[in-house]
Amino acid sequence: MKWTAMTILLCLGGCTGPEVLDSRNGIVPAGVNLSGTWQIRTDASANPTRVREAIRKTDGIKDDEYFRDAKRQSSAVRGGSQSRRSKSKGGLVHVFLELGRTLKITQTPDGLFISFDRSVVEEFRFGENRMVSVGEVQGQRVTGWEGDTLVVETLDRNGMKLTDRFRLLQGGELLERRIEFRSKAKERESVIQLFDRTR
Repeated sequence: MKWTAMTILLCLGGCTGPEVLDSRNGIVPAGVNLSGTWQIRTDASANPTRVREAIRKTDGIKDDEYFRDAKRQSSAVRGGSQSRRSKSKGGLVHVFLELGRTLKITQTPDGLFISFDRSVVEEFRFGENRMVSVGEVQGQRVTGWEGDTLVVETLDRNGMKLTDRFRLLQGGELLERRIEFRSKAKERESVIQLFDRTR
């Protein structure tokens, strides 16, 4: 009898399914409009190197294992370090991240369009809960509002999560973008970018 109860408890604790993101509020808060053209402030903590470091720390690949495996490969097979890391079993949710020094945001009642440096446009639909893909990488995306902050969460199949938060500060003249990477083991790294309104 004791053995059966223990087996059930172990199964309940260890048989949990993969993480699934809950849908978010799709109703735009009154008076909140992120539309405008935004220019990033120069800040060493928000530069691409800092973003790459945050990804590396949360992608679920231990550096000692990564470099040990790389040494086993022949120089002809190895190629670039980023491509080797990407082909491993770690999290790949960072492929959904777009960065830019200039953002042009257009907000509608149903969603948000962001142009990054006039080259890439991303669409985020308020209240969405859907699968998205970049090449062979797939993830679940939910978008919605948490108070006056727009939150976009993307979760890949290896348990790495990307959370993007946008909110207005200083009477709407400053846009804060908080990018958070979270590993399957719940390690977290954040990068904050500040953008000044230019129009």
